[in-house]
Amino acid sequence: MNSISNMSTSERDEHFLRRSFEVARRAMTHGNHPFGAILVDQTGHVLIEAENGYMPSHDGTAHAERLLATLACTTLSPEVLAKATLYSSAEPCAMCAGAIYWAGIGRLVYGLSEHRLRGVTGNHPENPTLDLPCREVFKSGQRPTEVEGPLLEDEAEALHEGVWKK
Repeated sequence: MNSISNMSTSERDEHFLRRSFEVARRAMTHGNHPFGAILVDQTGHVLIEAENGYMPSHDGTAHAERLLATLACTTLSPEVLAKATLYSSAEPCAMCAGAIYWAGIGRLVYGLSEHRLRGVTGNHPENPTLDLPCREVFKSGQRPTEVEGPLLEDEAEALHEGVWKK
């Protein structure tokens, strides 16, 4: 495999997005929903990984992206965050997009779209998915947040196979 520095932007995005999928799989082994997020600096160094944290307390706000954003803005400088990319296995919901915005993370790449996730989860009581694209949340802000996605959407959706059955 090429080193990160020799990869094109799209190769790098796919590489790190697949790493967020690994984090999502790990979340499932810990009894959580299959969502994962990683924060990568501009040189390709992984700064933070976060799994969904719904269990054990049934915290509906413990989404991987929100947990990552909280840790990021309390441990990293605004300069690092502005140039960092958050890779998420699924499109951040409105709450998580707000957290990413407030943390000052400059770029987002996601796998499964919120719209397609809603089709997968249905009206599951543990994930009453919104149908509000993160781009709409970011568009209402005062600073830009670059967004790429959905990417590798079939792979991202496969993480949810059999999870949301009632």
